[in-house]
Amino acid sequence: MQEAIRRALDSVLDPELRRPITELGMVGDIEVAGSSAIINLKLTIVGCPAAARIERETVAAAKDVDGIENVSVVLGVMTQAERDELKEKLRGGRPVRSNPFDADTYTRIYLVGSGKGGVGKSSVTANLAVALAMQGHKVGLIDADIFGFSIPGQLGLTDKPTKVDDLILPPVFEVEGGAVKVISIGMFVEEGKAVAWRGPMLHRAIQQFLTDVHWGDLDFLLVDLPPGTGDVAISLGQLLPTAKSIVVTTPQPAAADIAARTAAVGLQTGQRILGVIENMSWLENADGSRTELFGAGGGAAVAKQLSELAGVDVPLLGQIAMSQALREGSDQGLPVVAAHPADLAAKAISKIAETIAADKLERASRSLKLNL
Repeated sequence: MQEAIRRALDSVLDPELRRPITELGMVGDIEVAGSSAIINLKLTIVGCPAAARIERETVAAAKDVDGIENVSVVLGVMTQAERDELKEKLRGGRPVRSNPFDADTYTRIYLVGSGKGGVGKSSVTANLAVALAMQGHKVGLIDADIFGFSIPGQLGLTDKPTKVDDLILPPVFEVEGGAVKVISIGMFVEEGKAVAWRGPMLHRAIQQFLTDVHWGDLDFLLVDLPPGTGDVAISLGQLLPTAKSIVVTTPQPAAADIAARTAAVGLQTGQRILGVIENMSWLENADGSRTELFGAGGGAAVAKQLSELAGVDVPLLGQIAMSQALREGSDQGLPVVAAHPADLAAKAISKIAETIAADKLERASRSLKLNL
């Protein structure tokens, strides 16, 4: 009966690590007396934010075992030796504070940027990450916009990352079909506080997002860049040698021109460009007609200009219509692709996510040199 309960607990996943609690060494002794069971669980840290959920799902899984009607859970905490063993297992043999996304990574990495703010880059990035997760992929999302972070709000995440000694477990946005692991400086600063850092501090923060956070095996890593170019974009270009750029613009000629110039700097740092996304392309009227509030052709113009600069075809990945559901979802922490999948913007983003998923992994062992 104890073994049957232990097997049943294989279905209980740690919400942050996305692995069975039995595999993580969190299940201790199991006592059975008649139809009652007492299960000892060992949490990673005192005050683990996922404790209530793990306990609830443990009880439910154990009660599914034939003959078990009453289940009690005793919550404890791992010893230091058990935590060390867990960290070693999670790192998979990698040294402490190593970059899992170096030139040998099998994760497909995309840096999502724009020339200027206000083009909807962060909402597009958040929804792309969720759309990829809904399609069954393992996805990570880094909010690298240190000064203007917004990804936690876009996804409605309020939990702080859990620290297991020197290892950071990122909060997870769960959606039907999968989940997105998320990290942002907004998860570490007090509400209403501004971040006032210079270059070295920015580089260190970005480096910690890569080396100190437990990402696990990811299919995709999306990075929401700050607008324009600067220390963060250059640091990420150096730390993520296999990354490709995705440029977000609006149809407006002025925004498109800035986006093209910004992406051109990325080309000089060695980044390849996957394509261009045009956001706020038009407003769909009740009669089915379209009103192009911000003009037309900006996305295609950026794609053409970058194709000429890169010497390869840079496609327009898609056009996203203006959407009240997208705007409201971003404010409420409800991504439109999950909350309103039939919305025009949601359909366009999901289709772009399919295009991204079809992109082949390109691995490159090279150092990036700036030639500005």
